[in-house]
Amino acid sequence: MRHTAHRLLRLIALLQARRQWSGAELAERMGVDRRSIRRDIERLRELGYPVQASAGVGGGYQVGAGAPVLPMLLDEEEATTLAIALRAASATVAGIDDTARGLLSKLDPLVPTRRRQQAGECAGRGHPA
Repeated sequence: MRHTAHRLLRLIALLQARRQWSGAELAERMGVDRRSIRRDIERLRELGYPVQASAGVGGGYQVGAGAPVLPMLLDEEEATTLAIALRAASATVAGIDDTARGLLSKLDPLVPTRRRQQAGECAGRGHPA
């Protein structure tokens, strides 16, 4: 089960990273066959993720337009950059303080302590690390 869950999370990350992927591209990237990709796409749909498919030349898989935001898989650098941007925006853009604080409360536990401190310092200075 753990292997399947890990594969589904990787598939979500790939689908977020690019507008459209062919089944062959996804299979190659993930090191599985196309049949596994089709099964995993079906599992994602069963879980409520709006993955659309189009057949033929130029077809492939994509997340439906206007879909709710899927879980995002961020690396340390991306999470730190987002934390800096949220802190800077909450200090300069009127009316988003509560929303930015809510997002930071979800994001901060994912950012290593040293990076969280760095993000706070950078946002306070008004420039990136």
